[in-house]
Amino acid sequence: MEWEAVIGLEIHAQLATKSKIFSGASTAFGAEPNTQACAVDLALPGTLPVFNEEALRMAVKFGLAVDAEIGRKSVFDRKNYFYPDLPKGYQTSQLFHPIVGIGHIDITLEDGTTKRIGVTRAHLEEDAGKSLHDEFPGMTGIDLNRAGTPLLEIVSEPDMRSAEEAVAYVRKVHSLVTSLGICDGNMSEGSFRCDCNVSVRPKGQEEYGTRTETKNINSFRFIEKAIVGEIERQIDLIEDGGRVIQATRLYDADKNETRSMRSKEEANDYRYFPCPDLLPIVIDDDYIDAIRQTLPELPDARKARFIEEYKLSEYDAMVLSADHNMAAYFEVIAKTAKDAKLAANWVMGELSKLLNQHDIDITNSPVSAEQLGGLLMRIKDDTISGKIAKQVFEVMWSEGGSADEIIESKGLKQVTDSGAIEQIVDEVIANNTPQVEQYVNAEPDKRGKMIGFFMGQVMKASQGKANPGQVQGVLKQKLDALVS
Repeated sequence: MEWEAVIGLEIHAQLATKSKIFSGASTAFGAEPNTQACAVDLALPGTLPVFNEEALRMAVKFGLAVDAEIGRKSVFDRKNYFYPDLPKGYQTSQLFHPIVGIGHIDITLEDGTTKRIGVTRAHLEEDAGKSLHDEFPGMTGIDLNRAGTPLLEIVSEPDMRSAEEAVAYVRKVHSLVTSLGICDGNMSEGSFRCDCNVSVRPKGQEEYGTRTETKNINSFRFIEKAIVGEIERQIDLIEDGGRVIQATRLYDADKNETRSMRSKEEANDYRYFPCPDLLPIVIDDDYIDAIRQTLPELPDARKARFIEEYKLSEYDAMVLSADHNMAAYFEVIAKTAKDAKLAANWVMGELSKLLNQHDIDITNSPVSAEQLGGLLMRIKDDTISGKIAKQVFEVMWSEGGSADEIIESKGLKQVTDSGAIEQIVDEVIANNTPQVEQYVNAEPDKRGKMIGFFMGQVMKASQGKANPGQVQGVLKQKLDALVS
């Protein structure tokens, strides 16, 4: 039987406010445990929450970016459940009247096809604390610093049919919230994480199968692996005569498998009711239009501009425009070197390779955009070759300094003196008589490939400093003269 997956995602984006959603406590990451949880965050007797309007503005920004309905009236509800990292005994969230309603996000897959994914809603809520299981052998510690941090929970329609589509959607949401400046997108710190709802059904069947929810996955790679594994698990289970149990699951990255955490709750299990301590939020068209005026350039618009302004391919434009920090970095280089294609190749190639190897973000790159732009200028004016440029870049990465300083101190300047190049070429021809005879006796259409051997010998003799274009011209001239 042929099976089809049905996937819906719930993304939790931690909003980049300086203070929490209902208190003035700091949201800064990395503080000592339990030093940023105030009485309001813990709902101690006699305290009352005060809503942080900046969280509202950020939520409306997102809603406008996904062409969604904006709730003119939104209401906070209490979601009641018991868990050690939720000392209040409830989470303040939005169920019945969210701030953001129905919208959509368009994704592009690797084969170039596009697909529209529906956004059901996006609502504001407070984050819970964090349970620490590894720091205390045999015990669990609770850090409540994160309690009360504002979240925007973005709920998709079950429109995705593969792990590839799901990851493309998550990447697009990540690109949107970081471009809008409403979330730093740091998945390792938990400020952007995803719950994956997965079910399977026979191909062609309209009715949904029983779904499971895999919670709090915090990397694109793990999202893909968790979904693929859960699809396979459900198919194997059904084909072996079993049935899928609706449940909440956790993804174990070490074992690359999901495991059951608890039976899946329904909304009525949480006994939602309107929060008695918070008034409804009412906004009007003027408020929304004022926020609309502050929207930055969004990824799709940036991609279209890169294609138009820099003449990039669709793929290059998509990669470079997805992350606003990478886009800004690229634009500085492109304008410095006055060569967008060369800039794109280096950002997507050598730079991205080292960023990935060292697991650092482009904002923390030891090579600035101005430094890399200066290096590409030296390639364009033939001061150095592309091969030497890679050596310069590695020194720049590890030791710092400008391209000109490194080229000068390391003696890497390209040899362009025609007399010096001719002398090296003459020595290579004299020292490789068998290869010269093969070239002379070869068919004309095969000589082009054979010249590569001589090119290699000249570049080796010049320690890679000879100008490749000049070398090739001189070699062809002298070798063809021998043929004559």
